[in-house]
Amino acid sequence: MSAQRLKPRKVVLAYSGGLDTSIILKWLKTEYDCEVVTFTADLGQGEELEPAREKALLLGIKPENIYIEDLREEFVRDFVFPMFRANAVYEGLYLLGTSIARPLISKRLIEIAAETGADAVAHGATGKGNDQVRFELSAYALNPEIKVIAPWREWDLSSRTKLIEFAEAHQIPIAKDKRGEAPFSVDANLLHTSSEGKVLEDPAEEAPDYVYQRSVHPEDAPDTPETIEIGFEKGDAVAINGEALSPATILTRLNEYGRKHGIGRLDFVENRFVGMKSRGIYETPGGTILLEAHRGIEQITLDSGAGHLKDSLMPRYAELIYNGFWFSPEREMLQAAIDHSQQHVTGTVRLKLYKGHARTIGRWSNHSLYSEAHVTFEEDAGAYDQTDAAGFIQLNALRLKLLAARNRRLKS
Repeated sequence: MSAQRLKPRKVVLAYSGGLDTSIILKWLKTEYDCEVVTFTADLGQGEELEPAREKALLLGIKPENIYIEDLREEFVRDFVFPMFRANAVYEGLYLLGTSIARPLISKRLIEIAAETGADAVAHGATGKGNDQVRFELSAYALNPEIKVIAPWREWDLSSRTKLIEFAEAHQIPIAKDKRGEAPFSVDANLLHTSSEGKVLEDPAEEAPDYVYQRSVHPEDAPDTPETIEIGFEKGDAVAINGEALSPATILTRLNEYGRKHGIGRLDFVENRFVGMKSRGIYETPGGTILLEAHRGIEQITLDSGAGHLKDSLMPRYAELIYNGFWFSPEREMLQAAIDHSQQHVTGTVRLKLYKGHARTIGRWSNHSLYSEAHVTFEEDAGAYDQTDAAGFIQLNALRLKLLAARNRRLKS
């Protein structure tokens, strides 16, 4: 038996309570004859989690080995907000809703393994996707000695029929809607919903409207715009319409605004880290509003040099998160620079929400760098000497003049 197949004594399984992870739970016990601990995280996916406890008990898991935790505040405070300080967007469009949840789940898997004396963790990600990379890179970064079990890369349950047969053979309850092929797969948390596969696999075909779960169609959104204000402190949202709120509550409230106004829909073909292209339908209603607002407050509080450097770092930062390197030294180095840039990103942004769009219409701050005296078209009372611009232009034009003179000489 290979080193990877050495039997673990105890495994902590990332467990949703759904059919696939229930099959994995039973497979771990039959394949490895090991003790299993289940971990179910509430990241704001909008599902009742107590059925996961009942299902785990039904499948023979000891009550003390069932972990169900509300991680919504930690998720937004320690993962989503740091990412939004960077204005992170993958390949120009994707707000990284699935990517940013994986390091937190992995972190708790490793912590629970330490608490329970487990020597392995397991996940339900397939061998084709990015999540297997994200889970495992995070796990190894936090505990290099941990064993990671990825059943989808090991077992021979390669079809829906075989999965159902395995479930029936081991008395795993199967909901009626799980017996047929699901029309698409869904991953959800407080930041977003991601839908992939089946009816969405042909990128030439428009996604059916029933795929969208977190927002009304923009055409059906209210005909009257709605205005809201978001308050920031050091780059993080802290209030909506003057009401101080916790991080998870802020994102929840922004999701409600976004749902109502059809904000945050994305039909996207992305480049997976494992090498293939994949088409997904993403909904990030609150995150889309938050990104617009954060950029709005940075416009008046962030120095141009710092802001332009930050924008140049962002694609690399976003790629690190997408590829699973949250716990890498390079991501932490970039985070330190980004967080330093946010020291004065404090103030309030006013946004107009209307039919799929969130648009900044006002921003103000005691930390503002905006000087009306310098930019006014009226008399500026000596705040800016326009004659200074002549020398500035001549210095910047010098190399261009030399280039033009050289090229003209060579042509003659």
